[in-house]
Amino acid sequence: MAYTLSNNYEEEELVLSRFAKAMGHPARIAILKYLASLDACCFGDIHKELPIAKATVSQHLAELKDAGLIQGTIDPPKVNYCIDKENWAKAKVLFGALFDKVAAEDVDPKCC
Repeated sequence: MAYTLSNNYEEEELVLSRFAKAMGHPARIAILKYLASLDACCFGDIHKELPIAKATVSQHLAELKDAGLIQGTIDPPKVNYCIDKENWAKAKVLFGALFDKVAAEDVDPKCC
């Protein structure tokens, strides 16, 4: 049986993997791009932007919210969403650090 113990990884690795998982679907990337272009918007606006069912949009929003990449506030009868700027900045730093670990010029051209 294969399993992973989360205590074998650094906190930064766990957070980065959660962000990466949440961003691992093209619809979620589209949602993030749309939200990044606005201060906030309601669910209906997001649904109009994407060619997918409302239930699917809800699932994607839930995944992004659970990862902390977006925030949602209830303003009856609407739910408004926006980028979570604090976690977005954290994601930017963590992804940047990961990509900087292996700069393109440092890669051995003979490697695999």
